Amino acid sequence: MPLTRFVTDAFGVATICLVAILIFLGLLCIAYLFYFRSRVRSQDFVQLSYFGGPWIIRITFILFAIWWGCGEIVRLSYLRREGKALNALDLKWQENICKGYVVSNLGFAEPCLFLTLVFLLRAPLQRMESGILSRKWNGKTAAYVFLYCFPVFILQLIIILIGPRLQKDKNNLQKLPRYFTSTSATSVDIALCTYPLLSTILLGLFATVLTAYMFWLGRRILQLVINKGLQTRVYTLIVSVSSFLPLRVLLLGLSVLSKPEDVLFEVLAFFAFLALLFCAGVCIFMLVYCPVADSLALGNLQDLEARRRFIDDHNDTISLVANQCHTDESLEISPGRNSDTSTKRGSISFRMLGRDGTSSSPYVELSLFSPSCNATPPGSPPLLGWPMRQPG
Repeated sequence: MPLTRFVTDAFGVATICLVAILIFLGLLCIAYLFYFRSRVRSQDFVQLSYFGGPWIIRITFILFAIWWGCGEIVRLSYLRREGKALNALDLKWQENICKGYVVSNLGFAEPCLFLTLVFLLRAPLQRMESGILSRKWNGKTAAYVFLYCFPVFILQLIIILIGPRLQKDKNNLQKLPRYFTSTSATSVDIALCTYPLLSTILLGLFATVLTAYMFWLGRRILQLVINKGLQTRVYTLIVSVSSFLPLRVLLLGLSVLSKPEDVLFEVLAFFAFLALLFCAGVCIFMLVYCPVADSLALGNLQDLEARRRFIDDHNDTISLVANQCHTDESLEISPGRNSDTSTKRGSISFRMLGRDGTSSSPYVELSLFSPSCNATPPGSPPLLGWPMRQPG
């Protein structure tokens, strides 16, 4: 086997394996999202419904990544070898597959992937009642993604369908080189997919605009985030997107300098694939997995805290009943004479009793600010129930 063909097939097998891993992890994240959604709807994590708001857009982002990965597999010349799946198609159909790949990936999947990423970053900056807590937010966001992607899709379609006709027009004085609009090259009855330079330039302009907008969004998000861990995530997300997206466009543009199945072309195409694969993987991890994992962890902590408070209150009740049973005289409560049991717990209720055992004063509640007390939100002053003495 010639060295060039060996390198091409090796890159093809590696691409298939990496896309399979992406699909597997993406499906796992989708199942994770449905699990979190079921926990929220079962009233266990009602307070965390804010974090589960954009669940449809997160799934859509994963589906766009899977769509893009499947397109990268269809592009491979490895599948057009003798005995492979696409080799049974005639040359015309293989050329149409290459055209469909360019329109599908460069004109639809990648722009929608970028747009969905932008809307997921923009979601925390919106108002809660009109943002991701709104029932219509997912539907509106999906509609906006398709609406903003539509012009890019139409332009890519024009480049692919009308561009080759302009090359055949003999009256066209400004004839472009073939690599500006060509989507495939023929080699031994096999159509090898290429990247038209005009399509790459259009994708680069689109990615540049969205990258600049993401920098602005990232700056606003960093002004609101006070947690260092979240700041690290935002920095990682912005750096990866702003680095790997331009790198992919640059590598695709340089691929026109060599012919398909040359070592240089295959290396450039494979590294361009790796750039977007790594970017998509980082975005799925940061925007899908991490928020769900953090929300589930927070919900589990809330469950543990609620159980601990229930046990503490139960112990307080038992201790209070025991103290009341062993007391014959009236119980007088003062700020300086609290019992040991009352100072250890969060909220204890007392009622002053007369010598005859009847109640002689209003109900008095003493709320002590302790780690187990959840009567007031964090940061607010503690509520103290002061004792009431009988006038006399």
